[in-house]
Amino acid sequence: MAMKTQDIIDLMGRFDTSGIGRMKITSGDTTIELEKPGCVPAPAAIAAAPAAPVAPAAPAASVAPAAPAPAPASEEPAASDGPCITAPLVGTFYVAPSPDKDPYVQPGDRVKKGDTVCLLEAMKMMSEVTAPVDCVIDEIMATDGELVSFGAPLIRYHEA
Repeated sequence: MAMKTQDIIDLMGRFDTSGIGRMKITSGDTTIELEKPGCVPAPAAIAAAPAAPVAPAAPAASVAPAAPAPAPASEEPAASDGPCITAPLVGTFYVAPSPDKDPYVQPGDRVKKGDTVCLLEAMKMMSEVTAPVDCVIDEIMATDGELVSFGAPLIRYHEA
């Protein structure tokens, strides 16, 4: 079933006011991709379930409280302006491979393109999220164990 023009306009309005950085929705033979400036999509290690991106507006509202949290660190004032790694699917965000292990990355860490920076769990499957470029981590934007929406900013970085 194709999307109606009014549905697309409503979707664009909700996307604009949400904390989501990037979104792709497919309905029938219609595909819509929306992206806000400053966020770089993260490559997924495994393919996401096709139904995951087609979520109602309610998950976007759960992202909004996490997005406005100001970064207290004054050492990196440009961190809020840098690109970010976004969630390639809806899932639970984890900073480490298990609760008793060290986090994959912390602010200030240098990582290479393809290095794992966090995990997303969806439907009992763990998906590694990797660095899109050689970079330095500026800020972990999501909280460990937090449910994140597709396109939600996870980690802010600057290229090394």
